Amino acid sequence: MACYLVAPWPSILHFHLIFLFSMSILNLQPEICLSNNMGNVTDRISLLEFKAKIASDPFGILSSWNDSVNFCQWQGVICGPKHHRVVSLNLHGLSLSGTISSYTGNLTFLRVLNLSDNKFYGEIPQEVGRLFRLRHFYLKNNTLGGEIPINISFCSELRVISLAINRLVGEIPAELGSLKKLVALLLGSNNLQGKIPRSVGNLSSLQGFFVTYNHMEGNIPNELGQITSLTKLGVGANNLVGSIPSTLYNISSIVALSFADNQLHGRLPANIGLTLPNLQIFQIGVNQFHGSIPDSLTNASQLEIFDISSNRFTGQVPINLGDLNGLQRLNLERNFLGNNSSQDLAFITSLLNCSNLQKLYLADNNFGGVLPSTIANMSTLGDLGLGMNQISGRNKLKGNIPSSIAHCQNLHTLELGNNNLTGIIPQQILRLSFLSLVLNLSYNSLVGPLPKEVGQLKNIGALDVSESKLSGEIPESIGECLSLEFLYMVGNFLQGPIPSSLGSLRGLQQLDLSKNNLSGKIPKEIEKLPFLQYLNLSFNNLEGEVPTKGVFSSLMTVSLVGNKNLCGGIPELQLPACPKQKKHKKSPTAIILPTIFSSVVLFMTITSLTVFYWRKSKKSRKNPPSSPFILDKLLRISYKELLQATQGFSSENLLGQGSFSSVYRGSLDLHGEKIVAVKVLNLQQHGASKSFIAECRALVNVRHRNLVKVLTYCSSIDFKGNDFKALVLDFMANGSLEMWLHPKEDGNSWSRNLNLLQRLRVAIDLSFALHYLHDLCETPIIHCDLKPSNILLDNDMTAHVGDFGLARLLSKTTYTSSQGQTSSIGIKGTIGYMPPEYGIGSEATKDGDVYSFGIILLEIFTGRRPTDEVLTDGLNLHNFVRSKLPGQVMQVLDPKLIATREVGAKEIVEGKESDDGQTEIEEHNFDVENLISPGSNMQIVVSVLKIGLACSAEQPGDRMNMRDVTRKLNIITEAFFRARTL
Repeated sequence: MACYLVAPWPSILHFHLIFLFSMSILNLQPEICLSNNMGNVTDRISLLEFKAKIASDPFGILSSWNDSVNFCQWQGVICGPKHHRVVSLNLHGLSLSGTISSYTGNLTFLRVLNLSDNKFYGEIPQEVGRLFRLRHFYLKNNTLGGEIPINISFCSELRVISLAINRLVGEIPAELGSLKKLVALLLGSNNLQGKIPRSVGNLSSLQGFFVTYNHMEGNIPNELGQITSLTKLGVGANNLVGSIPSTLYNISSIVALSFADNQLHGRLPANIGLTLPNLQIFQIGVNQFHGSIPDSLTNASQLEIFDISSNRFTGQVPINLGDLNGLQRLNLERNFLGNNSSQDLAFITSLLNCSNLQKLYLADNNFGGVLPSTIANMSTLGDLGLGMNQISGRNKLKGNIPSSIAHCQNLHTLELGNNNLTGIIPQQILRLSFLSLVLNLSYNSLVGPLPKEVGQLKNIGALDVSESKLSGEIPESIGECLSLEFLYMVGNFLQGPIPSSLGSLRGLQQLDLSKNNLSGKIPKEIEKLPFLQYLNLSFNNLEGEVPTKGVFSSLMTVSLVGNKNLCGGIPELQLPACPKQKKHKKSPTAIILPTIFSSVVLFMTITSLTVFYWRKSKKSRKNPPSSPFILDKLLRISYKELLQATQGFSSENLLGQGSFSSVYRGSLDLHGEKIVAVKVLNLQQHGASKSFIAECRALVNVRHRNLVKVLTYCSSIDFKGNDFKALVLDFMANGSLEMWLHPKEDGNSWSRNLNLLQRLRVAIDLSFALHYLHDLCETPIIHCDLKPSNILLDNDMTAHVGDFGLARLLSKTTYTSSQGQTSSIGIKGTIGYMPPEYGIGSEATKDGDVYSFGIILLEIFTGRRPTDEVLTDGLNLHNFVRSKLPGQVMQVLDPKLIATREVGAKEIVEGKESDDGQTEIEEHNFDVENLISPGSNMQIVVSVLKIGLACSAEQPGDRMNMRDVTRKLNIITEAFFRARTL
């Protein structure tokens, strides 16, 4: 073999190419004839070019990549022992930011390329197709865009392709079907679209295929059933239709199948447990499957997760589900299971054999009968959902609280309130380390002291032992419950001082110790609690000076009625001044007269406040709150997990900022990798904590396809010891309606424009959400801050209402259109969208939301904000549109809508003018069906604008309600589709 001198760079690369060309002519292998020295230089230069494309290296990882050491010793680089060429480049999880250099394709000995869990952006270079020895290709969890390079199909040795959790677009290349050795193809959580290529069926070695959380459409190809080696298949959260290919049910090696959140239909095969004996995970929730649950399911003895929620299943649940000993999660909710009979829940007893069962969801079915008492013996159960059924026998429990509950070591919530329980509180249940959400023992007949072991509930968020017969002192150990946010002990026989250790509960938001026999002074530590918003110490025997700071600074946040010996405090409390230290002896008259006067004033004050409190208490007893807790249905997540999910809350993952919060893009393992939005509260901002509570209160008990879903939350302390609160929400890939109506002209955002159909869909989605909040919730909700930036769009442009930081829950008293009671006062909103009556101090009503909806509807079709510079001299968006309908409607339409040629001047409908020259429209009594004629998109637009005007009328009583709005928009949308088909 001839030897060659190594020329200095840059001529070395030219020489390299000439050499490779000559070797190809001679049909020789270049790695045999190429000198090791030349290959080493190529690898070194390629690595330096890779480093040059790194824009940020916060940990200084690549500082070792210099001439002081051989490149084979650079961090993350591994060379082969024979040729000393780079065989592995592993830089995963180092927060590197930058693009991937095309020179990476010159590392032709590379077998492993792992850049996962970083912040790489840009496109995947086509040059990776040169890596013909590559076996493992990991780019998961970055922000890479562009399409999947077709040239990857040249890497014939590939075993694993992991590109999940990025921003890849386009279709899955059919050429990937040539990778015969591929074992895993992981493409989940991207923006991929199109159909699953049939060529995937050619991947004869494939074991794992995941495209969850994309925009895939069409049918699941039958060819997938040809891959006999397949063990895991995930195609959930897409737009797939049709049925599951029957051939997939015959691959006995399969351990995991996930088809959730699509539009699939069909029945489960009767022999599914026999043909899939190794099945461990089966998820088909949120589809349109029907039929019964096959009895053969119990033959899949390794099943751990079975989720068929939100489908149309009927019939009885197999009674022998307990044979599935490894079952961890069983979700049957939101189906039509059961017959409202006494035998519907017979299967629960068999579940005692499932020693790993943690989550059991049976809500929203047709289950009847008595709840089996054996459910209390499920020691591993953490979550249990039974609501919206016909189940009896869980109310008015009697006897002692069984200490055996302590066997439920994974219990997050224990609700035993409103029963007839007696005896003492077992110490054992206070040692449940996983009890992190709620312990509710209120409204029972429990006796004895609150055990000091309560301090072992380190993670408890809410504790309620109100209205029982507890006695003794409040243990100092209560201060060890560092996560406590809500503490209620009202209406017991507690005595002694209020423990100063309560000052350690920095996250405490509500504290009620009223109606006890507490004595002594109010600890000064309580006024230092930063988030305490409600304090009730009424009807005790407290004495001494009342603090004036923190929660004590306002009558709206503190109640001290019925404590005879308190003094000082803010003037509004009307307490007597605290006596100063006596320096001179005064005459008896000088002492007696002020004392008598003070006593009279104090007596009158106490009497009036007592009557007020008694009336208020009586009213609350008639209408007791459904639950004092707002987060009792959500699992909590740690600060550390969110820190990792958002890559340290990096600026690259910042999606937006508001008055009270910042929102980050993140990735969490919620039964599979999932892109989420993490809303971090700015607790330094006044009112942020209240906003957090309001949003939780509004969202935690509601569910609707057009509302942003709360997945989990965090209420903790960061690594610096600061309080930290965050909500984890569904990620909305297409941003906000604000971004689409008013895109920034900075060259960094893609061209956004909504066509007529998309605008109609947003309008009707928004109306569905408000109709649900106003009329269909158990407790009606007023949003109070509707605006385009709070309307978010998902992958398929479905609109979701979010940001409930100002939301109000209506009381359960009778509600009328113009009057209502809200959970608090001081309503705020956004100028332009806030109804005029709010500006003069009126309470929040449904009509206020309707006004905001009407303004948004006008904005969607005109493209003008309510604060547009055109709207001057008292002119508002409502009057601006009204003055142009219908004859001059082209003058108010969004120019981008006109540019699509979906509406045009020739379609203008003629309107009649009133005596003052204004075009007349009837805001309430127009007949939508008669107004719309086939082919007239302009008439459709005019109809929608009329609804917007009817909703944004100045007087609340003149506005439409959301039920009628939804009905009329449905008619308009149907007419639109009818016109398109003619």
